[in-house]
Amino acid sequence: MKIDIIDYESCSAAGVNISALRASLRQHKSGLIKNNLPGSAIDTWVGVVGEIAEVNDLGQWQSRNNALAALGYAQGTIRHTVTNLINQYGAARIGLIMGSSTSSIDRTEEAYTKLNQDHTLSEEFIQPNVHNPHAPALFAAHLTGIKGPSLTINTACSSSAKVFATGARWLATGIVDAVLVGGVDTLCLSVLHGFNSLQLLSANPCKPFDQHRDGINLGEASGFAVLQRAGENDNGRGIRLAGYGESSDAYHMSHPHPEGLGARLSMTQALSRAGLTPRDIDYINLHGTSSRANDLIEGKLISELFPDSVRCSSTKAWMGHTLGAAGITEAIVAMDTLSTNVIPGSKNLETLDEALNFSIKAADETKVCQHVMTNSFGFGGNNCTLLFSRAE
Repeated sequence: MKIDIIDYESCSAAGVNISALRASLRQHKSGLIKNNLPGSAIDTWVGVVGEIAEVNDLGQWQSRNNALAALGYAQGTIRHTVTNLINQYGAARIGLIMGSSTSSIDRTEEAYTKLNQDHTLSEEFIQPNVHNPHAPALFAAHLTGIKGPSLTINTACSSSAKVFATGARWLATGIVDAVLVGGVDTLCLSVLHGFNSLQLLSANPCKPFDQHRDGINLGEASGFAVLQRAGENDNGRGIRLAGYGESSDAYHMSHPHPEGLGARLSMTQALSRAGLTPRDIDYINLHGTSSRANDLIEGKLISELFPDSVRCSSTKAWMGHTLGAAGITEAIVAMDTLSTNVIPGSKNLETLDEALNFSIKAADETKVCQHVMTNSFGFGGNNCTLLFSRAE
């Protein structure tokens, strides 16, 4: 079953929409700033979407996470595309799959700081659809008017990559006629301090795969894409979901398998499903968090599996590691190279880790790509690799 991507949009600290993101990538202008999260004194850098503050009219749906989802959905032509599909097929024939790791825990944190004197929730925070792991899809259904099957996937950092794989299966089995997939995660104290307790945060702007990298920076983002069976539309972007791979290491709660067994499996599955070889791939957007262990394991796998002709980069130095939204954010960066013919460089890379040897550069490259890949590897060994190709 051939699956087309007929629209996509991204919203992060690197750009509130895809046009702004493209400009930031070309100018090598990062959206990372020194940590200014209220209540946190951690010395690190974060990717904050300042425009979220303008979305404060969501009523019973109010949360920072939902505000970022609404902000992202308002960009570009995503809303128009979904509305047209609903008019064409009916709201019940459109599916909805969201990825997240925090859902709206930001709102729950705030609620606990403003409890009534009897330690009950104050009126404004009685929001059962917000204090809910399924909050992203519940809100997206409310926002879009989609009435088909909906799902929220939480597999840590691979969450919003796996939405593409699930969406493809829904389309292949005929459950729906189109699928809106998305991801959203926002900065909150639980996550920032949680990663700090794991000693993973850097006090410097992150340097994925660099010899002197010393940790990650967190960020927030939302992203959406619309999937449809190939041949059922005439307004596609010329981009096809050619393959995907999913695996689960179950090796450790937060550390990847030392030999990257699950990551290897997700990449080889994606290639097999697409009927392609490693040599066919033009560009890989790496998971590349800038942690010592993750970068080393992923980098060694890339050098083992792919020839030097395959160009690689990590783009987390632009917007930070956006956790549950990282999958779709970086999938959009990867697939957008099929439209722009520009492969982004790996920002802040100065000296490649001496233990690694693969094709990664700090500078951009102009190239007409045919097949591109993106990796998303989450805590607990939840891995997903996506492969996009030119539709023609």
